[in-house]
Amino acid sequence: MSSSSSQTFPGPVNAAYAALVARGALTADPAQHDAAALLDDVLAGLEAQKPKGLLGKLFDAKTGPVQGLYLHGEVGRGKTMLMDLFFNAAPIEGKRRVHFHEFMDEIHAGMSTFRKSAKGRDADPVEAVVKPILKSGLKLLCLDEMHVHDITNAMLLSRLFEKLFAGGVTLVATSNVVPDELYKDGLNRQLFLPFIALLKAHLTVASLPAAQDYRRMKFAGQHVYAFGTGEAARAEMDRLWLRITGGEPGEPGIVESTGRSIAVPLTALGAARFGFADLCEKPLGSRDFVRIAHQFDSIIVDGVPQMDRTMSNAAKRFILLIDTLYDRGVKLGASFAVPLEELGHDDKTAFEFQRTVSRLIEMQSEDYLGQGLRDAPPAAD
Repeated sequence: MSSSSSQTFPGPVNAAYAALVARGALTADPAQHDAAALLDDVLAGLEAQKPKGLLGKLFDAKTGPVQGLYLHGEVGRGKTMLMDLFFNAAPIEGKRRVHFHEFMDEIHAGMSTFRKSAKGRDADPVEAVVKPILKSGLKLLCLDEMHVHDITNAMLLSRLFEKLFAGGVTLVATSNVVPDELYKDGLNRQLFLPFIALLKAHLTVASLPAAQDYRRMKFAGQHVYAFGTGEAARAEMDRLWLRITGGEPGEPGIVESTGRSIAVPLTALGAARFGFADLCEKPLGSRDFVRIAHQFDSIIVDGVPQMDRTMSNAAKRFILLIDTLYDRGVKLGASFAVPLEELGHDDKTAFEFQRTVSRLIEMQSEDYLGQGLRDAPPAAD
């Protein structure tokens, strides 16, 4: 990929990327540098579009969207990391980042609710869901992992994004495939082609042909589990954390899930670190774990205890958590109080724990650690 950036000085994304390289958290990669420059071009357009001064706010004319970016490449090439840097640097309040499947799930749910309402018989449900989005002041929509597999999304996307673009929303998206391969071989694909044309008209399409699978390199040759309850187990997880974050200590973060915020004790470069109690001793459910699995490619869980019958609810959440991470292909590091075979100490969850232990064993294997993320759909409410 060659950059078409016209900026004389590095923009915020490239500056943040260069800082990570300088600290040794990343290895410099020319393709990632070029992608950062293209993301900086989007930021420059958004900055130029912001109202200037009081008169600018009073007489702010409706403007079209800034040219967005569609960044595609194979798994582990750094698309999510670059999106992190871009989103954090975006100079506007009206911005949102969400996994593509979760966004479409919300759109379908909104349309379904509208159809059941008194107005739903005669009005356009797409218009009905777009109107509050635009009214909220959204100017930048960042969609992770755009993939189109089912016909319901395929038939909706063109109408949906025509309205979003007309409302001034700028789109930045990542994907594993070029636009022309979206919904490849899908039913009635000719009806989907206008959406591909729409994407190309409103987004710059760029590839990220980075030389190596960076996610796989993080875990190569690593022991991802530690056993015991002392300082040695904690220290082993500390070492793994710094390995997968490139030495970044991390900072607290948030996962937004169905109207509430889930606190994340530590996040850095697409990884998250939780204590067992943070995930399994709080009222979290399937959708919460899916949101977490979509937001992070690597997760460390400290202090997984032996779960007896006094911990049935926590054990059920742990089982659900592991199922979700496994289905998604998220990389797991964890410290356990006891060997895996002794984790489940409750006859109420004994059968389910057999599968969980089997999955935990597989999740520490070189084969699993070398795989990319899987395109698991969002969970139902």
